[in-house]
Amino acid sequence: MAGLVTTFGAGAMTNSIGEIRDADFLFVIGSNTSEAHPIIAMEMKRAVHRGATLVVADPRAIWMTNIADRHLRLNPGTDVALLNAMAHVIIEEGLTDEDFIASNTDHFESVKAAVAAYPPERGEEITGIPAEQIRAVARQYASTRKAGIYYTLGITEHSHGTDNVYALSNLVLMTGHIGHASMGLNPLRGQNNVQGANDAGASPVFFPGYQRVDAAGIVDKYEASWGTELSRTPGLNLNEMMKVAGSTLKAFFIMGEDILLSEPNVSHLEEGLNDVEFVVLQDLFLNETARFADVIFPAACFAEKEGVFTNSERRVQRVRKAVEPPGQARADWEILVALANACGADWHYESPAQIYDEMVKDAPNFAGISHARIDERHEGLQWPCPSAEHEGTRFLHKGGILRGRGQFQAVEYRPSLELACEDYPLVMSTGRTLYHYNAATQTRRDPGTDEKQPEAFIEMHRFDAKKRGLADGDMAEIRTRRGRVECRVIVSRQVQKGCIWMPLHFAEARANLLTNDAGDAVTGTAEFKVCVAEVSRVQSAAPVDRSVDRSVDRFPGSYYSEGGAH
Repeated sequence: MAGLVTTFGAGAMTNSIGEIRDADFLFVIGSNTSEAHPIIAMEMKRAVHRGATLVVADPRAIWMTNIADRHLRLNPGTDVALLNAMAHVIIEEGLTDEDFIASNTDHFESVKAAVAAYPPERGEEITGIPAEQIRAVARQYASTRKAGIYYTLGITEHSHGTDNVYALSNLVLMTGHIGHASMGLNPLRGQNNVQGANDAGASPVFFPGYQRVDAAGIVDKYEASWGTELSRTPGLNLNEMMKVAGSTLKAFFIMGEDILLSEPNVSHLEEGLNDVEFVVLQDLFLNETARFADVIFPAACFAEKEGVFTNSERRVQRVRKAVEPPGQARADWEILVALANACGADWHYESPAQIYDEMVKDAPNFAGISHARIDERHEGLQWPCPSAEHEGTRFLHKGGILRGRGQFQAVEYRPSLELACEDYPLVMSTGRTLYHYNAATQTRRDPGTDEKQPEAFIEMHRFDAKKRGLADGDMAEIRTRRGRVECRVIVSRQVQKGCIWMPLHFAEARANLLTNDAGDAVTGTAEFKVCVAEVSRVQSAAPVDRSVDRSVDRFPGSYYSEGGAH
């Protein structure tokens, strides 16, 4: 979001999901689309079946590489080198859209100068991708009109994640691949309302509608509208908050997040939570973080409350209550209003519709959206939608960049903060799988999905496994500079030699005991995708325990780290 707001003025997909099937060129980078975004992957499969070219850039072989025309198997953490080398080819061979650049962008010369140092041969040295493949993909992307780029956490979860987004934006701006159907730059959101949370201002930097908290005119507007004095200083981002838990931050209110499964270097976080004075947890089920909670508010799930969700394509859709919440569970907004009033706020909201109306009245790109309008139409509304007469926006930047002029951002390749060494010769990356998502708070309580994928594992190249005396199905210990876990080994050609891959969903073998909490300079997003590790065989492995009770009133099983609270 930070990168896209800087370059384009909007932190969202430029296109609609339905436009994917009509694209002629799909560049998928840092996205295991078929497992993490299967509905969007279906549209990509339709496009390929129709004749579109698919290029996948990923260190790991994924299902999408089976149908791809090319798999650019880059070394982990080298995205900027690949993208700058592609930009070098596009500029060198005169494939830029000069009219678009002159009319719609600023600072192209700085990018031109920067990428001059990244010929494809240098790109090959850094990324491992043959120079001719880099040239071929750059030419095809630049010369195909309906060309779209699709990315997700494989681009952003790096110490240089914002640089990665800038480099992608540069490709879009120099080719003019924006402002029309089936072409643009598209971050794929991970869950059903991630986009809506950003839109609403769930950020230390923005008010609703991506209006910065440190912009004087914006703060004045909200102070007048909300009738209260507001801070003009951006707050801490998530990674910064985790690092000062128990020191600067003495209390936490955690909604819908199991931070002891989802955040990096959780041994350090557990130590901090031991010193936090007060923790409130608001969630559907008990989870790992609940061990530290002083108060737990039982929340209603999506089918037990009214409201809206905003999906990846900026489409605001209604959610309607199908059943009543069980027990003492209440909708999130009801809990927050009751809590605010207990603190003396004197809030008087009667419905989510009233709250949404208040949110959008000061956010120009959302002002035309309301529950009442959405109730009248089956398909919802896509922002920007500035007035009650506006029909919404299928694709962004039609007729010009939203922020006025697109901003090129020159970036240099910087290696990841951890590189393979004698003690830790393997590079580890983490991610999601088809059957579970994020902390698996819900999916591991479902017998069907849990049976499909019941335990943690690492994928490992057969060369690296043989070198360590490991066979498929063996139990292994994975060690990094931050911790160690045990899980099963899958010997696989999906990963490169020298790399391992691990899902993040399993409390019994928490991948985030291992990951690096070093953050991106702009957003603080941690480097989940690159940390160095070593793997060794566990000599006497206990049989897998399938008797863990995952009913709603029990904690998931967990191997606690040394020093953590129990």
